[in-house]
Amino acid sequence: MTDLMRRWAIDAIGRNNLALSQAPIPEPKPGELLVRVAAVSLNYRDKLVLESGMGLPLVFPFSPGSDMAGTVAAAGAGATRFKPGERVITNFNAGWLEGKPAGTGRNPPYRSLGGTFPGVLAEYVAFPEDWFVAAPKSLDDAEASTLPITGLTVWTSLIEYGGLQAGQTVLVQGTGGVALFGLQIAKAHGAKVIVTSGSDEKLARAKALGADILINRSKEDWVEAVYRVTADRGVDHILEIVGGANLGQAIRAVAIHGRISVIGVLDGFEVSGPVGPLLMKGLTIQGIQVGHRRGLEDFTRAVEAIGLKPVIDKRYTFEQVPEAFDHLDRGPFGKIVVEVG
Repeated sequence: MTDLMRRWAIDAIGRNNLALSQAPIPEPKPGELLVRVAAVSLNYRDKLVLESGMGLPLVFPFSPGSDMAGTVAAAGAGATRFKPGERVITNFNAGWLEGKPAGTGRNPPYRSLGGTFPGVLAEYVAFPEDWFVAAPKSLDDAEASTLPITGLTVWTSLIEYGGLQAGQTVLVQGTGGVALFGLQIAKAHGAKVIVTSGSDEKLARAKALGADILINRSKEDWVEAVYRVTADRGVDHILEIVGGANLGQAIRAVAIHGRISVIGVLDGFEVSGPVGPLLMKGLTIQGIQVGHRRGLEDFTRAVEAIGLKPVIDKRYTFEQVPEAFDHLDRGPFGKIVVEVG
């Protein structure tokens, strides 16, 4: 008799179609690992995939979720990178090990978990061994599950591509997972961090995490506030999480020869901004597609070295996945995690 597992899945686009069901535990094929999922970290893109499909070739029934931590339960023939009993996390960009990802100008790369490939909101997953990285020993499973998209996105922005230096200024928008990882990673590298938010309560919590300058964007123009607190110099590096016309605000706020990492699409998939300051400042705008496996391995080592602890707003049980997505809608302070095992 085939052993069964529980999984969350949809049979058509729409969050109202998300249901808990049973499915056979997958058998690891040659080169694959069977992993017992312990925790899944939710991301904004998981919500978008459920609600719109994001134009991805979803195969139904489809399990959402992109980031997980778990323990290797079995290895398929020829799989030698990890042994049963070892803790691992997923690499979101499946098969992107280092350098440039596979793709073309016409068809940019987007071979991701929880989209192009099945998601991880299940008790077991079976993926190629190259899609996993060792989990940091300093983090529990829930904490480790937050690293593959959110943490690596910030690491890629600030360190892998951004070359952040001590003494530079970094601005993060809001107090979600990306923003708080940005705060923590930037502070660990000796940078000065500005946090913008529409909530005084969340700004106070960011201050407790080490934020240097707080700007309540609901009470003043945040760009003018940046000019005020930097004596008109602007910010060296902005993590642009909002998208849309907000990119134009970031262009105004960034320093000469500064850098903007475009990460989020909260205001839509079309961005806009003024070309004048873009040209005159000689700034760099970099699109960030999370990162590659080598970058994730570098990041996990740094997490242990600096003692970084991801900020988790709330942990939900496996049965509470709909409530976890509702919390994601409300805007968490840090990350939302579903504990599976």
